[in-house]
Amino acid sequence: MQRRHFLGGMLAAAGAGVTPAAAWAQSAFPNRPIRMLVGFAPGGATDVAFRVLAQNVAEIIKHPVVVENKPGAGMVIPAQMMQSTQGDGYTIAQVAVSVFRAPYLAETNWDPATDLKYIIGLANYSFGLVVSSSSPIKTLEDYLAYAKANPGKMSYGTPGTLSSPHLTMEELGFKAGVRFNHAPFKGGAPALTALLGGHIMSLADGPSWAQYVDSGQLRLLATGGETRSERFNQAPTLKELGFDIVQHAPFGLAAPRDTPDEVVRILHDVFKEAMERENYREALKRYDLDTYYLSSAAFTQFAADTMRKEKALIERIGVQRL
Repeated sequence: MQRRHFLGGMLAAAGAGVTPAAAWAQSAFPNRPIRMLVGFAPGGATDVAFRVLAQNVAEIIKHPVVVENKPGAGMVIPAQMMQSTQGDGYTIAQVAVSVFRAPYLAETNWDPATDLKYIIGLANYSFGLVVSSSSPIKTLEDYLAYAKANPGKMSYGTPGTLSSPHLTMEELGFKAGVRFNHAPFKGGAPALTALLGGHIMSLADGPSWAQYVDSGQLRLLATGGETRSERFNQAPTLKELGFDIVQHAPFGLAAPRDTPDEVVRILHDVFKEAMERENYREALKRYDLDTYYLSSAAFTQFAADTMRKEKALIERIGVQRL
């Protein structure tokens, strides 16, 4: 009853025009650190953005927000952990698009559409295919020509098996009639390191590669948006090059399904305030990530819609269920 009293007070304060930060200051929730589970390895674009966001939230609520990296398994581990986590608002998880395809790829005993409480959509990352600047491959046409002439030898790294970049490359190979050699890593940062070290021939990922394209170490062959990237507008899109592929990969936060609606609303308001700060926007821009706000209701609907689309994609390209 005491917790409901404090939560009710916060909601009343919000209705009276009190800012989320002030409402938190008047509440007993939280009275300890919040854990934020992130499905990407340390050092990548998404991890950096989440650490800035965590810092902002910690300043608002006056308690630490601890980022815990849980890479691997196609960025599904944080959402999976929510199935055995108490819904008290103290442990929340990043949700990537790969979560919505998980039931179609492997046996699962939970449903992303109903077994998570969606808090907020935060950002969207764009797909890019890059090679070393020393590579003789200058264009996507060169890339596909090499793959066709050398079946299974064109290696590409991704943040993990069944991640969005992996499925995008599978679809590209299917549409182009070529076969690549997939090299999965536990996150974008180790995949990028492997490319820079010459261990793989290319990298398909969100914009972890951005600063290396800017510096001239890597060459961007194509991006996956509806239109060209504002920052990297010299690179054509896959769609522009004749492949009907658009890679759209927003991510956000979710909580266990038994989390009270009041807690979800409070978390939403605080994270929304945090994502509106300039340092977060700058962190996204640094890695060519886009702000992509979704309310709790809109994120819940996005999850259901995306699950239908992912099922159709997986059936179309014929990915085997594990």
